[in-house]
Amino acid sequence: MEKDMSFAHVEHAPSPARTDSNEPVKTVAEKELEVANVDYAEAVKGLTPWLPGYLKLYCALALIALASTMNGYDGSLMGSINALPAYTNYYGLSKSGSASTGIVFAIFNVGQMVGALFVWIADWQGRKLGIFVGCVGVCVGAVVTATSPTLGGFIGGRFLLAFFSSIATTAAPLILIEIAPPQYRATVSGIYNTLYYLGSILASCTVYGTFRSTALAGTLASWRIPLWVQLICPGLVAVGVYFVPESPRWLIAKGRVEEARAFIINYHANGDPNHPIVRLQMAEMEHAIATEGMASWNTIFDLRDMFKSRNRRYRMMLNVAFSWFGQFSGNNVVSYYLPLLVENVGITDTGTKLILNIIYAVTGWIFATMGAFLHDRVGRRKMFLCATAGMAVCLAITAGTAAGFVNTGSKTSSSASIAFIYIFGCVFAIGFTAMQPVYPGEVMTNDMRAKGMAIFQLTAGTAGFVNTFAAPIALANIGYWFYVFFVFWDVFEFAFIYFFFVETKGRTLEELHEVFEAENPRKASTATRVVRQRIVVDRKGNEREVVEVV
Repeated sequence: MEKDMSFAHVEHAPSPARTDSNEPVKTVAEKELEVANVDYAEAVKGLTPWLPGYLKLYCALALIALASTMNGYDGSLMGSINALPAYTNYYGLSKSGSASTGIVFAIFNVGQMVGALFVWIADWQGRKLGIFVGCVGVCVGAVVTATSPTLGGFIGGRFLLAFFSSIATTAAPLILIEIAPPQYRATVSGIYNTLYYLGSILASCTVYGTFRSTALAGTLASWRIPLWVQLICPGLVAVGVYFVPESPRWLIAKGRVEEARAFIINYHANGDPNHPIVRLQMAEMEHAIATEGMASWNTIFDLRDMFKSRNRRYRMMLNVAFSWFGQFSGNNVVSYYLPLLVENVGITDTGTKLILNIIYAVTGWIFATMGAFLHDRVGRRKMFLCATAGMAVCLAITAGTAAGFVNTGSKTSSSASIAFIYIFGCVFAIGFTAMQPVYPGEVMTNDMRAKGMAIFQLTAGTAGFVNTFAAPIALANIGYWFYVFFVFWDVFEFAFIYFFFVETKGRTLEELHEVFEAENPRKASTATRVVRQRIVVDRKGNEREVVEVV
């Protein structure tokens, strides 16, 4: 008793059920999971984004998202104070060269890579503890840098900042991905990384304010005060994270099933224990945890399970590729060295360079926020492809106009070069920023996610280290040809994304399993799906008509 009917593309694809006579007998749990899955699209129809339960969750998510400001603050802070003679003279630094600026900047990436080895705290004692430990450590590092009388102490403080921020900024997107409502996951969790620019704006404005202050200009306080301000956001997160709900997936893995159910009821079902979304998510999560488990502290360094199947190797390929692309598309160089880049095309006034830093951060935040909302509507792949193509074009024009200024001294070429540096930043922000910690987490299974995010941090730190250490040398020696290198690299990224990246839009984290089990995951994730009606038997033996996607 089965009839097929073709429908339009559907957003949420459940695991297809089979009806042939050779199908193994399903357990009660498997039958319940199958029924829950096919009810998904209908279950979320009445859940609008402004229900009281969701609003409470948004407040918790907003607090966690402040953790993202730490990396943004550091990027703009160092780029800004490096333009202040009071800072460079105090430590005897030059504005370019590996012996000075490069190592001061790149030590942050080294700290991130070392910190990534300790993200198992989030699996061992929970996501919240990882965030708390990381934020408290960042505050300690900020105090060290703000008070250090020597360059060695300053570099050590920056290492501490990076080490602990790596722990916090790995645990934060983990909990965001795992507690966000699945139908709004990209929008809600995507906003997390857009606050990178909030940190950047805060740092840029603070440095500009102290530079323009008649009482502070040229004094140690002109760059020491911005270092103290670095305490604000991690301090707020460390105090407030106690009130944030824990990840229901982590709770289930620790046997605290009723606490996980209470979370789904309170935050995803708006307080209704009988809402279909409760049954659906609990069935999916319990099934996934029972099947896959979750990493523990004593197995976090055992990476064999990350590569033991084709499915997992493909997931890891996407994780590593995206984390490298997110730091090595030309964006990291711009965020750290914008004052130096604009100096290369004729802007030498310190105040003007600081204002340009502020404008870059503000425009980046606007476009990154737009991207966070677009990824759940347009889709990840389309956004990534458009962004990489746009970045290649922008950098090509930037290189050409910078060459024009160097060879002719044309002010028009200088202005055009600066304009396309900004357009490049906007294109990157709208396509990549929101997804940087989200997409690598989405493509991981529950037991891979914490390890995967550690590898994400290691890869991103390596890419960032190469960028920040080599950039001042490259800019000093090859100038605008540095942009040309990234033009060709971004073209490579476009091709890689087109052939290998899967679309995660419109699926729960558990539903992505069927995509990665396909012979060609990329094609499976983008293929048009067909809806049909069929009869299934529930756990009580009653027949019911359901809708499934195949």
